[in-house]
Amino acid sequence: MRVGILGGGQLARMLALEGIPLGHHFTFLEPAPDPPAGSLGEVVDTAYDDPAGLARIAAATDVVTYEFENVPASSAAYLAARLPVLPPPAALEATQDRLAEKRLFRELDIPTAPFHRLDTPDQLDAAVAVAGLPAVLKTRRFGYDGKGQTVVHSPAEAAAALATLGPGLIAEGFVRFSRELSILGVGGRDGSRVFYPLTENHHRDGILRASRAPAPAATPELQARAERLAARVMDRLGYVGVLAIELFQVGDRLLANEMAPRVHNSGHWTLDGANVSQFENHIRAVTGLPLAEPCVPGPAAMVNIIGELPDPAAVAALPFAHLHLYDKAPRPGRKLGHVNITGLGEFEVAEGVRRVSELLPG
Repeated sequence: MRVGILGGGQLARMLALEGIPLGHHFTFLEPAPDPPAGSLGEVVDTAYDDPAGLARIAAATDVVTYEFENVPASSAAYLAARLPVLPPPAALEATQDRLAEKRLFRELDIPTAPFHRLDTPDQLDAAVAVAGLPAVLKTRRFGYDGKGQTVVHSPAEAAAALATLGPGLIAEGFVRFSRELSILGVGGRDGSRVFYPLTENHHRDGILRASRAPAPAATPELQARAERLAARVMDRLGYVGVLAIELFQVGDRLLANEMAPRVHNSGHWTLDGANVSQFENHIRAVTGLPLAEPCVPGPAAMVNIIGELPDPAAVAALPFAHLHLYDKAPRPGRKLGHVNITGLGEFEVAEGVRRVSELLPG
């Protein structure tokens, strides 16, 4: 089948790498020069909302998916009128605005931190009253990896943040969580669903640094609760493909933070730690192949490579390490690759994370 992907970055690259063995061919819509996925198929190098580029994608493919949620919803709608676009454009609309996303969670009785819209100074008192202090002020659109958000501890700090970040914000209560988790579910075109084990995530400076799966000490009850939350979203949106929901664990409670209608950084460990990766299952889903039930034989972890590349030979010398580079030029704060770690048990994987981290610059 001919698969179109909106975006040509590392996620598109890994989707293609897992989809080519299934017999699929890929076309990428990507305006940036020399994208990581460029060697794996045709690249339509126009803007995401360029009519000519969209027409070329529509003519060249049988189904379209996307690697990130900031492609214009109007572009997805244009394509959806001509061929299947999966996950559905409604998923893009729900996740492109954090306020709409939080309202969707609320409608589906999915717990979140308290939140309030914040556009103008006259909304500030109400926003602080609802969110409480400290609070997290976030831009509603286009934020990622900690960009476009700040923690405030007083009304004065909130006013200053509003002036700096501008209108179009959401104020959220600061959650004192036990840990950060994510749940990845996959919906098939035939209505089938599978889920990956809960993953524990560790961030620094707003960027995911490492993930461990299955999340240590996650009980079957916690896993089932997370799956139920994801299923509510999938039911509402008629979802096909991988859906990731980032969660805060507070005691035995789960609060939804954000969701992503795509393959997700916290699921990269599945490339080596499961019988089927999130990328293969996403391609299976959008092309109508049967989903594969994930089997995870033992603990696994992922460490992101940020900003600078390590010595590949040093990483490859570690018997438990699996190096994945994205063919991207180094730049501060940029995700250049990741290392997956598999072992016989929790101790071995934790030790592997430590040894890999020591090899990474910074």
